[in-house]
Amino acid sequence: MKISRIAQVGAVAAVAALALAGCASNETPAANSSDAPTSDLSGEIAGGGASSQEVAVQAWTAGFQTANPDVTISYDAAGSGAGRESFQAGAFPFAGSDRAFKVEEIEAGPFDGCVEGSGIVELPTYISPIAVIFNLEGVDSLNLDAATIAGLFAGTITNWNDPAIAALNEGVELPDQAVTPVHRADDSGTTENFTDYLFQAAPDVWTSEPDGVWPLSTGEAAQGTSGVVSAVAGGNGTIGYADASRAAEEGLSTAAVQVGDEFVEYSPEAAAAIADASPFEEGRTEGDLAIELQRTSDEAGVYPIVLISYMIACQEYADAAVAPVVKGFLEYIASPEGQDEAAAAAGSAPISDSLREQINAAIETIVVE
Repeated sequence: MKISRIAQVGAVAAVAALALAGCASNETPAANSSDAPTSDLSGEIAGGGASSQEVAVQAWTAGFQTANPDVTISYDAAGSGAGRESFQAGAFPFAGSDRAFKVEEIEAGPFDGCVEGSGIVELPTYISPIAVIFNLEGVDSLNLDAATIAGLFAGTITNWNDPAIAALNEGVELPDQAVTPVHRADDSGTTENFTDYLFQAAPDVWTSEPDGVWPLSTGEAAQGTSGVVSAVAGGNGTIGYADASRAAEEGLSTAAVQVGDEFVEYSPEAAAAIADASPFEEGRTEGDLAIELQRTSDEAGVYPIVLISYMIACQEYADAAVAPVVKGFLEYIASPEGQDEAAAAAGSAPISDSLREQINAAIETIVVE
């Protein structure tokens, strides 16, 4: 049985309240408190992973380092797969990933940077739509349904004036132009989220199970989010997928996606709505807040191609010295201030108050000596 996230708030918050009560007397004031004394935090930590949230991480790092001048944080946006691998190997004390670790991956372990037997926390702190981007001379916007999007990327729709596209875009003059689909070359959480949408919403057309590695040999491969955006922008007849913030930066054309009887443009609000309507995955531990997105929702105003990018950390670190900095950084990321900064910089959807409560409870499970 799936338990809704709202129903879980009380139980998780109770754990947080106990933890807070035990440490309130010696707790360092929050980094973003206007009347907080000079921070006692110091040290240098290097994380990395998802390129989708790179702009948000830059904003979080700037804000956190301003409040904590003796802290230095760096982030290598090498992709979700690289981030998870480096975190598991103990090379990074925290990682960003566009998907959570799978339960079987966690069970297989080990996580070299964590105390043996320690759990991990996975925090859905970055929520953003994935835009279907295209570059087609003379066409600024299109309506597309799941089956048509799947056909464009699977290679079953090879020309832009295909009847399937024309039927959804009455009055639009579609050119006799070959379709060039562009996909990620690296192991990418954005790819896994995108293929999850195709697999859930158009299973008759897209038969490959969701994966961070692109499953087909067709199309053009590009490295990272920036590579996909550049390849689409530099071609004609190209179509790709990318974190919506990057699409907006480049001024690329984007598709409205069919949900029920309407076509929905991407927006932070529509992305946040589907995240809040989806349950946590089953089989997860206390601090592991992996969300099972409901891609086939027909609720009005919901945008189904959504990326939830996680911050991942140890509950107990083998190197105890990094724990206070990681914990403080995560608290800042989840704070209203941190979320607003990410929204302003990257166009992401600020997390809801109910989700923030659960994230803060998960952060409280990180052991700081």
